[in-house]
Amino acid sequence: MMAVFGAQVLAVLLVLVMVLGPALVVVWFILRQRRRDRQARKSPLTGKLLRTPGHTLRAQLEEARSDLGFDLMSLMIAPAFALAFLYVTNLVTDRAHPVALLAVLLGLVAVVCVYQARKLLRSSIQMDQWRLGLDAEMAVGQELDQLLRHGAAVFHDLAGEKFNIDHVVIARQGVFAVETKGYRKPNRDGGATDARVIYDGEVLKFPEWSGAGALRQAARNAHWLSEWLTGATGEGIDVTPVVALPGWFVEHKGRGPVFVFSGAQLKDHLLKVRDAKPLSAEQVQRVTRQVEQRCRDVNPYYRPIEDDAPGR
Repeated sequence: MMAVFGAQVLAVLLVLVMVLGPALVVVWFILRQRRRDRQARKSPLTGKLLRTPGHTLRAQLEEARSDLGFDLMSLMIAPAFALAFLYVTNLVTDRAHPVALLAVLLGLVAVVCVYQARKLLRSSIQMDQWRLGLDAEMAVGQELDQLLRHGAAVFHDLAGEKFNIDHVVIARQGVFAVETKGYRKPNRDGGATDARVIYDGEVLKFPEWSGAGALRQAARNAHWLSEWLTGATGEGIDVTPVVALPGWFVEHKGRGPVFVFSGAQLKDHLLKVRDAKPLSAEQVQRVTRQVEQRCRDVNPYYRPIEDDAPGR
């Protein structure tokens, strides 16, 4: 009797090791290697870094990838655990499982699999949107960075109150809050027509739809930035709202309070906007200092191992 019981216990342990063992070994190896590397070397960087174009979107994508790995693991582990449970209970009780138990277990596994599959689909769609937005912000950021040679200061992904401003340009010509939108084009043989957006001063008219949401968002961002800079510097600072549409040809048929450019137009036309309020050299320095402090909040990716301790 004891020999049979011992064999059953051994079989249970074997099943658990087969199910959990590989995952635990991989996790242990990664954590061990990471700790050894961190203890042997340290980063030469001691201060925080400036945000790069698309910083917020990049962070969201990294978090989504981590969640995606967990969801995939859950999708694979659920059936494995169900089979392990059935096998172990069969060994311990030495009896066939009731049909009701099998039905309940199958239902639970099906619910978990369907839930995780739907979650994976939603995450995939959201990640595609974030990737498009990240590409657009990187493209516009590269165009705006060319203004550095003209004496402008360019910052990216400035954090507001539960929102972010994609790009901020500060120059003697004025302060500009740039909102970037990565809109998809129709996948058809429309030629230049499918790449044109018409701006009449109030609405953006794309080949298949029209809207003013981006214009309103840019105006809100500029208003908030103006109020924040006014409070931070102690003097009135006007901010010009701009919408950037990388990859699109923008046809202007009117003027409005928000300026709209394609990505390629920014380096040649942004600093020539006549409605922007110019700044003195001293104002440029004060505004730049405030914006830089707000954008310099990124920890280096490689940090000492003690920085990962709880409470830090």
